[in-house]
Amino acid sequence: LSGDLFDGAYSQESLQAVRVALEEAAMPVFISPGNHDYAGAASPWLRETWPENVHIFTKNTMETVFLEELGCYIYGAGFESMDCPALLQGFKARQEGLWHIGVLHGDPLVASSPYCPISAPQVRASGLDYLALGHIHKEGRLRQGNTLCAWPGCPMGQGFDELGPKGVLLVTLDAKAQAEFVPLDTPRFHVLQ
Repeated sequence: LSGDLFDGAYSQESLQAVRVALEEAAMPVFISPGNHDYAGAASPWLRETWPENVHIFTKNTMETVFLEELGCYIYGAGFESMDCPALLQGFKARQEGLWHIGVLHGDPLVASSPYCPISAPQVRASGLDYLALGHIHKEGRLRQGNTLCAWPGCPMGQGFDELGPKGVLLVTLDAKAQAEFVPLDTPRFHVLQ
């Protein structure tokens, strides 16, 4: 989950709903806090207790987690404040292991973004098979070298600046990573002509 699960203040009810959903997933969950839910002093990522299957990247330096049963390395970092440096800059995945997956909240569209700008050359040099991104509210992707960098957009539009279907990505790792956009059955915003 690549950031902004919470958008500012959160209620105990919403926090509990997220906690239960993540625990019921019954699989490893990795979270990279973003600019709206950064890992600051008042953050739910630091103040609250999370299920054992949840790993939260709370520092703005890349961290590695190895999933031995899958031969898979997960790499990630999180925002510590509203803005964040280019976390993928100079990063290179390990050479061993079967799969290399990155989880970041970042901006692949604006080179001067204060929100963890991510460039095509950084993606290409990363050595990742798949880089899951958050931050951009509209679905998109780019392939650089052997790396698929993709972002699902937001799961539900928040206004008339976020039109049409919203959803998630179903990513398959085979010879190379493939992503399929899966729309969710949530309210949608449309402009009728």
